[in-house]
Amino acid sequence: MNIPRKKFVILFIISGFAFLFISTSLLGTTGPQGFPQSPDSILRTGSDSGVTWKSAASTIILPIKIVLIGPLALPQINFLKEDPPPPFIGIYFIFYWTILASIIHYFLGNVQESTAEPRIY
Repeated sequence: MNIPRKKFVILFIISGFAFLFISTSLLGTTGPQGFPQSPDSILRTGSDSGVTWKSAASTIILPIKIVLIGPLALPQINFLKEDPPPPFIGIYFIFYWTILASIIHYFLGNVQESTAEPRIY
């Protein structure tokens, strides 16, 4: 991959925060991370407002949100019930997305190297 890992991770973190902020603002979901507050309704698609486009958009972006939220989305974790201060949620996202972006950068680099033409010496 031509982009340095540090720059890729920074762009990934900025894009992740922008995605969550925009999707949460447009879809009107509750909670700091864009999921409904109760753990039982994490996999519920659509919004309560009944607007068709919101329901369709929420259904489409749900897999992306599950990957971006990561272990925080698991119902077994009571992290959201305690309502931690916002900096802790942001720190969690930065830590998790740094690991996720590093893994993605590594695999994209390997794919690009394997598809490149072999060098003849």
